[in-house]
Amino acid sequence: MGKYEAVIGLEVHVQVRTASKMFCSCANTFGAEPNTKVCPVCMGYPGVLPVPNKEAIRKTVIAGLLTGCEIARFSKFDRKSYFYPDMPKNYQISQYDLPFCANGRIKVGGENVKGFSGEPLPEKYIGITRIHLEEDVAKLNHQHGASGVDYNRAGVPLMETVSEPDMRTPDEAYAYLTALKEIMQYGGISDCDMEKGQMRCDVNVSLRKGPNEPFGTKIELKNLNSFRAVHRALEYEIWRQAQELDAGRTLQQETRGWNDDAGESYLMRTKEQAHDYRYFPDPDLMPVTFTDEEIEEFKSNLPELPAAMRARLVESGLTEYDASVITADRHLAKWFDAAAKCVKNPKILANWIISELLRELSAASLDITQSPVTPEGFAELVNAVDSGAISGKSGKDVLAEMFVSGKSANDIIKEKGLAQVSDAGAVEGFVDQAIAANPAQVEQFKAGNPKVLQFLVGQVMKFSKGKANPKLVSEILMKKLQ
Repeated sequence: MGKYEAVIGLEVHVQVRTASKMFCSCANTFGAEPNTKVCPVCMGYPGVLPVPNKEAIRKTVIAGLLTGCEIARFSKFDRKSYFYPDMPKNYQISQYDLPFCANGRIKVGGENVKGFSGEPLPEKYIGITRIHLEEDVAKLNHQHGASGVDYNRAGVPLMETVSEPDMRTPDEAYAYLTALKEIMQYGGISDCDMEKGQMRCDVNVSLRKGPNEPFGTKIELKNLNSFRAVHRALEYEIWRQAQELDAGRTLQQETRGWNDDAGESYLMRTKEQAHDYRYFPDPDLMPVTFTDEEIEEFKSNLPELPAAMRARLVESGLTEYDASVITADRHLAKWFDAAAKCVKNPKILANWIISELLRELSAASLDITQSPVTPEGFAELVNAVDSGAISGKSGKDVLAEMFVSGKSANDIIKEKGLAQVSDAGAVEGFVDQAIAANPAQVEQFKAGNPKVLQFLVGQVMKFSKGKANPKLVSEILMKKLQ
């Protein structure tokens, strides 16, 4: 494989989150009984007319702006003809030569960034050829020698992002998909739930002998249902094509499926060309136009992207690791921001979210959107720990109780008497008791054994029944023992 360079491009389909389908009023939902969310329009009955979904178009333009694309001032919908049972009218309404968005790019990698395989991933920009909007097709279910078709998905707004062939490794492809998914989620364009088919990916890969050589024969891979599957499929297909070329065989342009269980690709069909689809402008749909003022209005309302949020969080005191964990989930990022408005120390807040809150949520099989503890309530707990009102250990107990009872942190602290003693005079009394009760250990400390200090701190905590502020205990002990 060392004598070949892989050339990789991705076609990523993302279902746009809207209330209704692309060209009719049927609900855009998942999980309904098969063929119950259909109407004459999405079923292609004679005499019906499609009506474009304005929200789907708006979100496609937003996606283009978030990926640095140029937005077409004039665009149109086209008919793409093909004769499969997953499209009842025998054509799909799509876009061909005038898509909404073109010529964008996404950054992957960077300082201290590692790829899926654990190797460092240098910073690189992956070009985006186009983003166009179309209607999704139905879902085919194959089992026991028979096939069923569910048309609930037919007509759902589907956005296709076509990358430039700028990726050279499976790691870069994985990073590109991760970055694109974050953008779509943060932009409110799609939930990108791959288990629900909301984000699907086709891979184009070829080999050439060097960076200045012409591209090789392109092979398309389908049926990739996870980012991990994309990475594995690329590793296998790069190896397979190299084996074919080394054996002196000529590769043919084709579409191959991916069997994730077997870890290998298989031939599906020879690849169709654009002319096979017989594109032509849809006569039932008017062109879509945008003014410069409308585009500027879109730009003025763009959401913050994860890369920008990570930079903001690092600037506020979080580590790169903390910021990457917080921003990996759009809902968690919003939750953190809401809590951060109520705390003085965002770094401590991040520590408690990552080490304690996420652990409690995982144990309860909940995600952040289902948390029984609100951002404001969690901030109250973090402030209590940060100010020394309660110890870190007590804070963990309070959080566990908040999950079960729904009570506020301050109420639980009062009810259970968990408030720390931070009055210097009271703590000094406990210190004096510990010193008087442990003369041998005091002498050991004075003789040069610093490890004894922790024993004495423990004794002070024992006399105070765990309520003395540990930091204040250490300070007073040091003063008295020196």
